[in-house]
This record gives sequence, C-alpha cells and structure tokens, in this order.
Amino acid sequence: MATQIGRLNTLRVVKEKDFGVYLDAGDLGEILLPKRYVPKGLVVDQDVEVFVYLDSDDKLIATTDFPKAQVGEFAGLTAIEVNQVGAFFDWGLPKDLLVPFSQQKNRVEEGETHLLFIYLDNITNRIVATTRIDALLNREEAPYRVGDKVSIIIGDKTNIGFKCVIDDRFWGVLFFEDAFRQLRKGEKTVGFIKQMREDGKIDLSLQEVGYKKVRNILDDILQYLDEKGGESPLTDKASPEAIYAVFKVSKATYKKALGALYKEKKISLTKEKISKL
Repeated sequence: MATQIGRLNTLRVVKEKDFGVYLDAGDLGEILLPKRYVPKGLVVDQDVEVFVYLDSDDKLIATTDFPKAQVGEFAGLTAIEVNQVGAFFDWGLPKDLLVPFSQQKNRVEEGETHLLFIYLDNITNRIVATTRIDALLNREEAPYRVGDKVSIIIGDKTNIGFKCVIDDRFWGVLFFEDAFRQLRKGEKTVGFIKQMREDGKIDLSLQEVGYKKVRNILDDILQYLDEKGGESPLTDKASPEAIYAVFKVSKATYKKALGALYKEKKISLTKEKISKL
C-alpha cells in the first residue's frame, strides 16, 4: 500500500542514524523518524506505525505521536492562533493545523472550537482543514435503520438540539430531549439512529431506542443493588445527572426500568430508596 501523507502508515526501518531512523515510504522515498520518537529496541528491517506529515520546513517527516484526527476525517478542534494566513488549530502535533481564511465558513476567533474536515492540498501536499463542511456530507443515501449504532461528533447547538456528524458521512440531529447529559462541541461519542425521516434527515439518540434500552439496564440495576447491600437512594426522584453517572441512561429510561423491575416483583420502591426483593 502506498504511503499516505496525513494518515497512519506502517513503514519499515531501512537505516539507523544518531539522530533517528529512516523509513521506507515507497514512492515518497525515505522519511526520517527523529530519535525522540523512535520506540526503544526498534532496529533495521522492523516495521513501525507512524504518522506522516510535512514539518515546519515543508519536509516529509514521521512521528509516533498521533494527531486527534487524520486526513479524510472530521474533528472538533480549538483555534489557538489567528494571524494574516488564517486560523491555526491544536490537533496534537507540534505543527498546528491551518484553516486558511478561504476555508472558513465564518471568521474563526482564537479560543473557539469548530468542526473541521481535514484534507491534503493536492498542489502543496500540505495538510489543511476547512470549516465549510456542509457540501462534504449527505452525498449519498444513508444506509441506516432505526436502532443502528453509529459514531457521532457533536456540532453546533441550534434552537432544537445539536447538529451531529454521523460516521464522517452524514448530518444528523440530536434533539434536546434525547441529549440528557452535558455535551460539548467537537465531542466524539456513540449514538443510535432514532428515526429516518422521509425528507432524508436523521434523528439521533444517545441511548438505544425502544424498549431494548430498558431491558438492557435491568440486570445492571440489580447488580448495583447487590453491590450496595440490597438498597440504593437512586429512586425515580433522583436527578438526571446522578442517574447518568451510574447507569449512563436518561432519567426517563431509568424510571421505566424501575417500573419493569417493580412489576416483576424484583424490587420495592419508596420515596427514599429502592430495595432488592
């Protein structure tokens, strides 16, 4: 496989020097992995996983430090500097990630977090990013069904909820009623397809949809009661935050689960506590 700039690559060591090792990058030639990044015991003819990019002198270099996102991926990153060239974002490497002014949907200010798409400039081979991401999503028909588990990145907050990037391919919406914990822009998390709308829009949930989400935590509640000596103050009156901290579900789901256990005569309920029977 050809070595990809801006991506993780597994490359073979071909030469050792005092200042590092050189790696065989195929058509890109030999690339230096500086000494400070060379894993202990790495020798010639061994393979090593590295990230390949251009250093501050626009020379190809490798590192075993991995960025927060790679070329071809979306990420929520924070701007740490804005100058006459554009905005520079912290993405976990010594060389910050540039979003030129021409690639800013709205002017970026220092300290702001934005959803970016990272790409390789085919002319300069430089890794850059853009906040103009709308045209990069929803390019195909979404293949999901209700209940599917997906990867999401939290985007802008709207008057109804949060825009989210699904699997680096589609826009989705997480309504406030389904966002039962605090979320931050750029956060990566797991979501579930709640509804596929006729107009192509996708509704999301942070927990499994339908009664399945209730059934999945029944054993967790009983196990928690065992660990607490058979009793717990987490009643149906507990705060959403307290419930999520323990069971990672919404208060509504937790109340339904308690109701199911009560009907099955596995717990008793009072205003002060729940008890295992």
